[in-house]
Amino acid sequence: MNEILKYDEDFSESKFITYVNNVFIQIYTSLMTKEIENIKHFVTDSLYQMLEDKVAELKSQGLIQMYDELNVASTDILSYQVENNQMMIQVRILSRYLDYIVDEDGNYIRGNNESRISKNNDLTFVKKVNFQKVGTVNKCPGCGASIDVNKTGLCPYCGTTYNQEDKNWILSSMKME
Repeated sequence: MNEILKYDEDFSESKFITYVNNVFIQIYTSLMTKEIENIKHFVTDSLYQMLEDKVAELKSQGLIQMYDELNVASTDILSYQVENNQMMIQVRILSRYLDYIVDEDGNYIRGNNESRISKNNDLTFVKKVNFQKVGTVNKCPGCGASIDVNKTGLCPYCGTTYNQEDKNWILSSMKME
């Protein structure tokens, strides 16, 4: 962690874990609601494309992936690294949820809708070494309005997506057990 603190003296492990848990829950919620654009500002372009493809496949089949009763049981930081002008933190989240698929009418198709399953999820977050520090209020790059990046990251006034890539930790990979 000392290596991360060299580049980000405000880094807090507890705040980072809270952020990671929030991003994780929002990704799974976006997959369920098929509102994948809500998490675009939290992930790299390649990961966003992968998630968008998953939602498109479900839509084309008229299916909805459900993650009911989703919670994060634990989050552990596995490693810290700095290389190629980028800080990297790998985490493991133990999540629990009902994992099943329904059709657009809500009819059960397959999966486990009776008891929660536990899964380990390995996530890698990256942040540029020369990141831009931001104040307590995030401003829309399009119109200057305040944006709540913990919700959608979309400006409610002009629709511009807040780009966190130069400012904050971004999820670059996600592997489920």
